[in-house]
Amino acid sequence: MRGKPGIGTTAFNKGKTTMTNIQRIDLAPARAAGVAAPLPAAGLNLNHTPVLAMLHTVPGLVTDMETLASDMVPGLRVLHYVDESLLQDTIAKGTTPGHVRRRLVNYARYAEESGAEALLVSCSSIGEAATAARDFVSIPVLRIDTPMAEVAVASGDRIGVLATLSATLGPTTRLVQDSAKRQNKKPIITARIVDGAFDALRAGNREMHDSLVLTAFSGLAAECDVVVLAQASMARVIEHTQGQTGGPTVLASPDSGMTQLSTVFPSKDS
Repeated sequence: MRGKPGIGTTAFNKGKTTMTNIQRIDLAPARAAGVAAPLPAAGLNLNHTPVLAMLHTVPGLVTDMETLASDMVPGLRVLHYVDESLLQDTIAKGTTPGHVRRRLVNYARYAEESGAEALLVSCSSIGEAATAARDFVSIPVLRIDTPMAEVAVASGDRIGVLATLSATLGPTTRLVQDSAKRQNKKPIITARIVDGAFDALRAGNREMHDSLVLTAFSGLAAECDVVVLAQASMARVIEHTQGQTGGPTVLASPDSGMTQLSTVFPSKDS
């Protein structure tokens, strides 16, 4: 994977580690030992600029996420960690397995040791592991979908949760339920899977993915005041859900998720 200027990109492929704009480090021994990887002896001095680390399980999200974060925090430096196996192993188990939770803790530790002021996890399927990782580091570990869940609960009493993976549907639904408890509300939550959409996306057929998501959305829209698109990869279909008179509010995680950065990187004018 090639990082553009100002972005540090770490990509993992079959146990190999490649990095752009940061010194090469092999994280495999650290993973095996269950500890965080050490910083290079000649680490980068990033104190002159705000630094955010992001953890992705879908490589195609890196560029868009970096753009959204930079728009929210001018001058931000982003370190991207990309590990598709975190999602693959979660899908295989149907839940977030222990070794994925331990590895996420290691990423959080590595982000902290690398000078990042927060770690933003862009994958909703491993969101509960991100929450658990907060106990092991002093920097914030942020879930991309937390603000979306809060807005959903505040926006209506009938909430639809749409996902292309069962591994995402459960964590996102529970996140909405937790948000409802915090807001002292009891919404009706309807959760549905878009069968075949994730497989289409994985095969490179974005048109099929989007068509299946929109069809499922149409079936859910009449029952809900607000519909949550549970995965960041679903966000691009949101523009096709607009313009329906009396239709539900539709929420996706990338844009709303970035609003959390204002609490970590307050504006100089605030």
